[in-house]
Amino acid sequence: MAASARVGVAHGAGGATSRRLAGTAALVAALAACTGTPMDAAAQTFTSEHHTFRVVTIVDGLEHPWGMAFLPDGSILVTERPGRLRLVRNGVLEPEPIAGVPEVWARGQGGLLDVALHPDFENNRLVYLSYSKPGPEGATTAVARGRLVDGRLENVEDIFVADAWTNRGQHFGSRLVFDGKGHLFISIGDRGVMDQAQNPSNHQGTIVRLYDDGRVPPDNPFVGREGFRPEIYAYGIRSPQGLALHPETGQLWESEHGPRGGDEINLILPGRNYGWPKITYGINYNGQKISDYTHMEGMEQPLHYWVPSIATSGMTFYTGDKFPGWKGDVFVGGLAGQQLARVRFEGTRRVAVEALLTEMKRRIRDVRTGPDGYIYLLVDEPNAPMLRLEPADGN
Repeated sequence: MAASARVGVAHGAGGATSRRLAGTAALVAALAACTGTPMDAAAQTFTSEHHTFRVVTIVDGLEHPWGMAFLPDGSILVTERPGRLRLVRNGVLEPEPIAGVPEVWARGQGGLLDVALHPDFENNRLVYLSYSKPGPEGATTAVARGRLVDGRLENVEDIFVADAWTNRGQHFGSRLVFDGKGHLFISIGDRGVMDQAQNPSNHQGTIVRLYDDGRVPPDNPFVGREGFRPEIYAYGIRSPQGLALHPETGQLWESEHGPRGGDEINLILPGRNYGWPKITYGINYNGQKISDYTHMEGMEQPLHYWVPSIATSGMTFYTGDKFPGWKGDVFVGGLAGQQLARVRFEGTRRVAVEALLTEMKRRIRDVRTGPDGYIYLLVDEPNAPMLRLEPADGN
């Protein structure tokens, strides 16, 4: 079935080497085997501004999947929000979850959230999980790590527990990104208490930057500053559901789930205040105004924003070779907006926006560029698929 995408412009402001190459080739070959559904029987074909592509189901039966990570052997780790870590191998969802996952607070938007591999995973086997940690004061965002050995996580320990405790079930943030320089970025939402995003004495509404073992880097922007938590890298953030590094600059970009209107893409810079809730392009869900201001001195503007909202979630920069017309573009999942948004920038200037997959009417929770150059999606449903975008010509 052919479908078209909507195109538009929106608002915006020697030995080791051989081993690596062999490992990459093995990974790509394994991912290529992950076609769980015959393409000619089940794949839908779509036409976009730059490419005609098909959407292939890799596996079904995931329960509210949230994040994914590609293992060196081509398998894929997937988190399920109720508290399970699953493994997709050769296009099959393994029946038993990975053991050793910490207890999660699976209420509202909380549960087991993102997953990331340590940059030296092939040697240390470390897997990082973000999750909603239960406690006497409700729940908060936490990050644990453990070694993946024989289908289970061993020596699991928390490396970070946010000071973001509430009984509310929303805005845990929880995306994880390593910067390739020894640091781990963690996103934390305002936890449904919007004014706390302007209170840097806690972690609500922040981006946190740590070493891979949870220690605070001495060059974090607020180290030694009274009234600020030293882990904080940036603050004034509502619900940061996507993080990705720019493939050329290495800078951190973020997708932020706004209220009713005002979803954002931000360039996250150290020590900056992103304004929530003092400035916003959105209003409250009940129609009431949140702020009279969209700009304020000392507060950052988004690179792009959506009005109305698409309910942004995970994001990726496309860095593969299967879709050359999309090289360098930002892809963001839309939940309520039921789409995959493609946003093109020239530097930090937004030049085009395209809404893909709107005809599928699926809530896109996560989007990743796979090591094989295809684009992988997770759908937020109780019985959900993992999907893959492939060129329609089969190349």
